[in-house]
Amino acid sequence: MVQAARSPGSTLKPFLYGLALDEGLIHSESLLADVPQSFSGYQPGNFQANFSGPVSVSEALQKSLNVPAVEVLERLGPQRFVSLLRRGGLKLALPQGAAANLSVILGGTAVNLEGLVGAYTALARAGVSGQPRYFADAPREEARMMSAGAAFIIRDILEAGGPVARQLNDGVGARRGIAWKTGTSFGFRDAWAVGVSDRFTVGAWIGRPDGTPNPGFFGANIAAPLLVDVFAVVDDSPPGPRTPPTSVSTTRICWPLGTRSESTPPELCHQERTAWIVNDTAPPTFADRLRGGSPRYTDYRDAASGLRVRAACAAGEMTAVDMARWPAALEPWLDAATRTRALPPEWAPDCIGARAPEGGLRIVGISNGATIRRAGNGPAPELSLEARGGQEELIWLLNGRQIGRVPAGRALQQRFSDAGRYQITVMDDAGRYDRVEISVR
Repeated sequence: MVQAARSPGSTLKPFLYGLALDEGLIHSESLLADVPQSFSGYQPGNFQANFSGPVSVSEALQKSLNVPAVEVLERLGPQRFVSLLRRGGLKLALPQGAAANLSVILGGTAVNLEGLVGAYTALARAGVSGQPRYFADAPREEARMMSAGAAFIIRDILEAGGPVARQLNDGVGARRGIAWKTGTSFGFRDAWAVGVSDRFTVGAWIGRPDGTPNPGFFGANIAAPLLVDVFAVVDDSPPGPRTPPTSVSTTRICWPLGTRSESTPPELCHQERTAWIVNDTAPPTFADRLRGGSPRYTDYRDAASGLRVRAACAAGEMTAVDMARWPAALEPWLDAATRTRALPPEWAPDCIGARAPEGGLRIVGISNGATIRRAGNGPAPELSLEARGGQEELIWLLNGRQIGRVPAGRALQQRFSDAGRYQITVMDDAGRYDRVEISVR
């Protein structure tokens, strides 16, 4: 079973982000979109079926989010990713006659435990992978998987946080400096956990030889505890000092542009973060997949009222305001303070015919701030969610969790079993959206 070809689930994500670092596509805090997205018809979701909105590369890897990983793979290219992994010593098997596609990063290929453990050694060996040897006199088989700088950053991200690290901290202790990743293949067929310390790389796979599912068996709840137990037995030494390679440095960067703080005007820096970068490269945020145009633009306001205007409809003096756009898919997820800075104000009355970027899609039949009351001991209220103005398919979310996709013009039935406040959002593939908040009592 150590050499059996199995779906790797999410265990290839550390290599994706490491290789993307080396390609100059990302840094550790690059802005990614964990939102419902369609990649030429491929619509990945997350393991927990909910979404986080704006996330950094670090957060996406620590939480093992699927959509951001697919977003990065789309930029890197699936075939190039597979080629780089193979060059780095990890053998992947694709279905006969099939080309690599975006599903590769979510388990749409096959690896074996032996090869995966050998690849993970790169995180603790300055980017150099090595095939496991079973005899002391066996020849070494090594290859460069990624740069020493990328390996340092990925190991630091995996060691620094996330639910896996918290489980480790509650178990054998954070002092041991263990960085690890879990994975679960489709249908609970394979549960993985692979990790590195200064001295050891350990991999655990749990599954059935015939590939039949183990419902409820996933990497974090079944393979990770085994990995913790193994490290507790074989590696009781504290980690040695670890300093970044000379190719790694830190810099302050700004969202949404992704540019360095020092070169970004304060009014365009909506959120500031400290990022690991390789070779002094701080690439900007990916180009918007849904909306063309520059992420920096000039908006115009009425000097007296502060409302939005255009030259053709301005009644008085105009002032120019520099603005920074968030990716269109992320606008529905911005908090109130960020929305105030990121989105232009309402149109002046004389310019009301102009449309805001999110205009054109509206929830109908439900008013913002409405209260829905349950009738005595009757059944839980059920609402018919409808929207007008969307194109093709509409995506509905309830408190950030996707609850359905329906063709534009069709309603979605949703039952509200529990009292509380609910945020209802609708989006289409063009990046347009609308949102209302209701209370159920």
